[in-house]
Amino acid sequence: MARLPDLEALAVFAKVVELRGFSAAATELGMSKATVSKAVSRLETRLGARLVNRTSRRLALTDAGQRLAERAARILAEGEAAEDEALSQSQVPRGVVRLAVPMSFGLAEVAPILPDFLKAYPEVRVELHLSDARVDLVGEGFDMALRIGALPDSSLVARRLRPVAARTVGAPAYFQAHGRPTHPARLADHACLGYAYLPNPETWRFSNRAGEEVSVRAAGPLCANNGDALVAAALAGVGVAVLPDFVVDDLIAEGRLEAILSDWTPPVGGLHLVQPPGGPRPARVEALAAFLVRALSRRA
Repeated sequence: MARLPDLEALAVFAKVVELRGFSAAATELGMSKATVSKAVSRLETRLGARLVNRTSRRLALTDAGQRLAERAARILAEGEAAEDEALSQSQVPRGVVRLAVPMSFGLAEVAPILPDFLKAYPEVRVELHLSDARVDLVGEGFDMALRIGALPDSSLVARRLRPVAARTVGAPAYFQAHGRPTHPARLADHACLGYAYLPNPETWRFSNRAGEEVSVRAAGPLCANNGDALVAAALAGVGVAVLPDFVVDDLIAEGRLEAILSDWTPPVGGLHLVQPPGGPRPARVEALAAFLVRALSRRA
């Protein structure tokens, strides 16, 4: 099996030649003089040739040492340049960041603010993945995700940005035709529009300020894996839906949807920024995370 070159010893030798002495090289490298001497001796043993004639007065290179010195200097310079470039990459936001966001929230609140980030960091490219399906951040190679609702225990690093409330809504025309339920249990008599990614889409849970809890079987003509599809059905008078505030609050203000059961609320969730464990993170990832925290926590 091929042996890797002793790059450390070559770099130490190059520094000894550059500074014309073991002591000067040791000081420059933050090593002991003995460590520097051993590195050069190790290189000589590996190459089977003496590189330096050690005298008390000055450094004297052998013929083999003179031939190797120039190449060792190039290796040291290339190594230093590679480290400088990598350090620059880690300090200056640049490169690709992969971000996963729920579809409706991404369209409503993330897509409109991303241009501000991209203008501030022109060397960063964001790959925005819009889907209500919960992605595997580590397995699918995402740098971060925004998630809504209660988070299960996991190794992911999570930061809560703000609460997200849920509203029970329907079109005015639907309530005129079918009545307006005044208790969650009455929803069993109504057409309910289900969200497919709930743990149990056909069971809706509510609680009130008195601490009472109610579960109701919510059956209906449509179950979808995206909130916008449920909004369209609710607006058309197909049935009643439970949807997050950022999806329906404007429609309620416009009178196109009506909120019911104001004394009963579905489980309150939150908006979270989640990232894989570990660190430190590249500057581009830290920059986007900080931007999202600032921009999306304002209404917390």
